[in-house]
Amino acid sequence: MTTALLAPTALPSATLAVASPWASRSLTLPALGNLDAYISAVNRMPLLTLEEEQGAARRLRDHNDIDAAGQLVMSHLRLVVSIARQYLGYGLPHGDLIQEGNVGLMKAVKRFDPEQGVRLVSYAMHWIKAEIHEYILKNWRMVKVATTKAQRKLFFNLRSMKQGFRAEALDGDTHREAFSDGEVDVVARDLKVKPEEVREMETRLSGGDVVLDPSPGDDGEDSFGPIAFLADATHEPTAMIESAQRDVLATEGIATAMSELDDRSRRIVTERWLKVNDDGSGGMTLHELAAEYGVSAERVRQIEVAAMKKMRKALAAFA
Repeated sequence: MTTALLAPTALPSATLAVASPWASRSLTLPALGNLDAYISAVNRMPLLTLEEEQGAARRLRDHNDIDAAGQLVMSHLRLVVSIARQYLGYGLPHGDLIQEGNVGLMKAVKRFDPEQGVRLVSYAMHWIKAEIHEYILKNWRMVKVATTKAQRKLFFNLRSMKQGFRAEALDGDTHREAFSDGEVDVVARDLKVKPEEVREMETRLSGGDVVLDPSPGDDGEDSFGPIAFLADATHEPTAMIESAQRDVLATEGIATAMSELDDRSRRIVTERWLKVNDDGSGGMTLHELAAEYGVSAERVRQIEVAAMKKMRKALAAFA
């Protein structure tokens, strides 16, 4: 994904030449894949004054000016780099975090209204963080650990709050991993969530992804995994009893239910539900049975429905 890092910021020309101070500066983006050069380049890009920012935003809003959108995006790329650096502790590539933040920046530029009285830098922070948060939640683990609003809030605050508690520890136990009951109550109160939600998220974060059925090793033999500890449900007593009951219903029960039908109904049910030819196809169609008995296809369907209802009652009595 890092090789596509500059894709969100690519404009009709890699060199910007617009109104002052942009007209006096020619900035060429570095080659794809060089993250350090990219960061260095975006940090050298000029910032917009309030008047320039509002003018570009109005041109984008009123005239769909793509050059104005590019000017707004390019002047705020350093903001994305700064925000993305705050999330390096989650073990995801810095380039991918920047790329997702660039997507959020472009969404912010598209929705930015200069008449609201706020600068784009303040408005865009929410969108940048939202995209980065979504990327982290989807890619931090194979199994998504946070889905509700409360869980997302805990995911991005629990670790930093735990580090704060350990730094302030008076008992010298700075290596203790789990929250104490008092710390759980403080976290729940500060983040406005339930204490049990704090404990559940702490349990989720302390664990990791485990492959139940590992792939064979280099020697061709199967690796030993947690799936070996799972019970075989096929020999569980309840499952065995249910399987035996299904077998009886499928043989003796169906035979008993079919004996309750008249010859015509029995043949219609057999052709429609029980007959399988050598080529895998079923029995006769409604129209074929209707032609044989000299009635309409709808009448054959009605007979079939009545026969099935009668068989269900007979099966219920048999069971």
